[in-house]
Amino acid sequence: MSRSLDVATSVLASQLRGWRGSMVRRAARQQPAQPLELYEFEASPYCRLVRERLTELDLDVMVYPCPKGGKRFRPVVKKLGGKQQYPFMVDPNTGTSLYESYDIIRYVGETYAGLPRNPRGLRRHLALATALLATLSRGTRGLRGLKARPSRAPQQPLELYSFESSPYSRLVREVLCELEIPYLLHNTGKARLSDIGPPQVRDKLLKAPKDTSRNRRFLEKHTGRVQLPYLIDPNTGVEMYESADIIAYLEKTYAA
Repeated sequence: MSRSLDVATSVLASQLRGWRGSMVRRAARQQPAQPLELYEFEASPYCRLVRERLTELDLDVMVYPCPKGGKRFRPVVKKLGGKQQYPFMVDPNTGTSLYESYDIIRYVGETYAGLPRNPRGLRRHLALATALLATLSRGTRGLRGLKARPSRAPQQPLELYSFESSPYSRLVREVLCELEIPYLLHNTGKARLSDIGPPQVRDKLLKAPKDTSRNRRFLEKHTGRVQLPYLIDPNTGVEMYESADIIAYLEKTYAA
């Protein structure tokens, strides 16, 4: 598939979900002392709903990819929870472990942001239906982020600055999932309307502030710009922008 078509279907996936997982809607009162642990796979519509809420709460999370056929972290889920069902979240700060996407969404909302209970009835059914459509829209690439591929495990988890609906970040997350590479996901959602739009418009034309959320502040201070995705690999010292370059790096470094 051409790069342009790949990006187009990723954009479509975000549009089908109404770009949920773009904005920080209610930032967590504070980050957990230890990162939450999320066992999931990118193509799952149920996992998508959890990732959207984590972006909206501005919560970082350690992601352990569990694609179908994966052997690295799926056995861990069976050991910890008793069954292989996804998403599965562990909160080492409270000793809580949860299956079921809406139970996880309720838990993180109540625990870290004081949010009321989840939507029910028609709203919930509509969210699940559009999340499934978003997954199917990536079917032209064989449902990327679904099945494991042979890979070499890194000694340390990688770090990824991303937000759920970012079409370019999704392309990177799909590869990380397929290669079963664990990573600390730094959710970098848009905190103001001025964040919307490509960096060249936002920074040069509008001259909007870049440091509107905590992870955006890090990127602006660390690199001088805010653009997503941004990958840090502590195993090699590599840090880089540009989804195509990141994917090429991951394939060269970790794909078997």
